[in-house]
Amino acid sequence: MLPSTSVNSSVQGNGVLNSRDAARHTAGAKRYKYLRRLFRFRQMDFEFAAWQMLYLFTSPQRVYRNFHYRKQTKDQWARDDPAFLVLLSVWLCVSTIGFGFVLDMGFFETIKLLLWVVFIDCVGVGLLISTLMWFISNKYLVKRQSRDYDVEWGYAFDVHLNAFYPLLVILHFIQLFFINHVILTDTFIGYLVGNTLWLIAVGYYIYVTFLGYSALPFLKNTVILLYPFAPLILLYGLSLALGWNFTHALCSFYKYRVK
Repeated sequence: MLPSTSVNSSVQGNGVLNSRDAARHTAGAKRYKYLRRLFRFRQMDFEFAAWQMLYLFTSPQRVYRNFHYRKQTKDQWARDDPAFLVLLSVWLCVSTIGFGFVLDMGFFETIKLLLWVVFIDCVGVGLLISTLMWFISNKYLVKRQSRDYDVEWGYAFDVHLNAFYPLLVILHFIQLFFINHVILTDTFIGYLVGNTLWLIAVGYYIYVTFLGYSALPFLKNTVILLYPFAPLILLYGLSLALGWNFTHALCSFYKYRVK
């Protein structure tokens, strides 16, 4: 049976938490350790982070098996190495610059778009989604017999980053090669290709998110996280029938942002 963080762990004989263990297990201590390593690139394992990025496409279950291993060895589910976040930031910057080039934006417009995408789309929306999923999972998905266990906020953020990476690569990198000559041509093939890429990208986000929470042994009913697939497929079919082009809307939104 996999170990899990318990409120009653590291208790001395008199029922009082050992001060060192108590400090080590607080969210503040973990957050401080993570942020401290954020500026120490030599201590980051970029090779392992790149391995995780590859397997998020080919076999995301293997990535979450590593989270189990971390729980067993370091007594926390969330990453303690910010290498994945750093590489994701690099991908985000490079792909956004590529988007600016494809949309024929100037230098300052591209920088403005980059700031919007990094601090609003990635960080802001990511913090919001992570906090929402952290609250929902702890409030409604924890098994009754496991009330002493909880989902770490840092783990909820990691799940979001894991799910966001395939979406980023599909919509902000792969899609770039088809935007001007295929997707924005106002033809059926155009919005078929574009909307199919959106379907795959959002589908990846939903599935990887589901895998992240279903990997926690003290959660129940995580299958409900797959329910958004139904409206997603319905919206995809409706978009093809009505000629909606999601990528065209995204490009227009990006241009409006940098005016």
